[in-house]
Amino acid sequence: MTDTLVGLAAAVVAAGLFGVAAVLQAHGVRQESEPMDTLREFVSTALRNRLILAVVAAYLAGFVLHAVSIWYLPLYLAQSAVALSLPVTALSAARLRERLGLRDWLAVLAIVAGLVLVSIGSGAPGEGRSSTTFALLLWVAVVMLVGFGFRGRALGAGSIGAVAGLGYAGSAIAVRGVALPLDVPVAAAAAAVPVFGLLAFWLYSLALSRSAVAASSAPLVVCQTLVPAVVGIWFLGDAVRDGWVGVVAVTVGMVAAIVGAILLSRTTAGQDLVEPETAAAG
Repeated sequence: MTDTLVGLAAAVVAAGLFGVAAVLQAHGVRQESEPMDTLREFVSTALRNRLILAVVAAYLAGFVLHAVSIWYLPLYLAQSAVALSLPVTALSAARLRERLGLRDWLAVLAIVAGLVLVSIGSGAPGEGRSSTTFALLLWVAVVMLVGFGFRGRALGAGSIGAVAGLGYAGSAIAVRGVALPLDVPVAAAAAAVPVFGLLAFWLYSLALSRSAVAASSAPLVVCQTLVPAVVGIWFLGDAVRDGWVGVVAVTVGMVAAIVGAILLSRTTAGQDLVEPETAAAG
């Protein structure tokens, strides 16, 4: 029980950091006049932008807490708890004049209720997985993500956000491969974590520069929640609470959270991008 509480507390604080950082990230990338369509351009521009660097620092702090939750909780519960960043992002997005209507807040309520159900039905986490096959599959996923990311830049913001979510999902799964004793597979899994994170951060920035924060964040949250949940239960030994109540709670909770995220994405997708300074000037 203590481990679960520590994991949940770490995930909730990480969600708060991620939620606020997403809005700051959107503010930073929208103010940039330099091109960021390629990873090289993005890194070069980001290194000169203090706000984006501050966002990176916030994400790193959140990632440490997120890693703690992954070690103490089943992946589906850790990812679902971190998905609370979406309501935080929705609230914080008012700073960018992106306000939510009644349908949007009902979607946020569905997400929160779904996460509560997931936590009720959660069981024990599986053991860390460090093997040559696991590490190899991680790097195959990295290569696929790179290819998909470069080809997917011409897609809409929602699609790019979904691909970014796959990157963050890969990072969370790779954390499960980091364990003692240190060996080649463990080192390979550890190296994959920042690579996934960098690719996801770049693609998420592209999405935020093109669409409302919640519209870009919702598909990201869906992918970074659903993919690790499936991998954790099917391949990494994550369990749910004994009996049908646990299975139903986790299943209904995941569906509610994902449907809420999709609805939030659709209802905010058409919002104009308005920076506070622009609005004030008008």
